[in-house]
Amino acid sequence: MRNEFSETFNHLLSENHVTSYKVAKDLGISQGTMNEYKNGKKTPTVRNLIKIADYFGCSVDYLLGRTGKKEINR
Repeated sequence: MRNEFSETFNHLLSENHVTSYKVAKDLGISQGTMNEYKNGKKTPTVRNLIKIADYFGCSVDYLLGRTGKKEINR
C-alpha cells in the first residue's frame, strides 16, 4: 500500500543515493518505523516529517504531495 509520502520519499532516497537505513540513523528514527514510512504502511508524525524535510532540503508540502515544487520558500 503506497501513499503520496512513500512515493516521494522513495524518489528522494534514489535521487540522493542514500538508504532509508542511513536516513533513519542520521535522524534518530528507528529502522522499523522508517521501513513503515518507506513502504506506505505509516505516515510520519509531524515531528518526523519536519526532520525528513530538513534532511532532504525540501518542504513538508512536497513530501506530502501537496506541491510539485521541492524548494522551500524563505
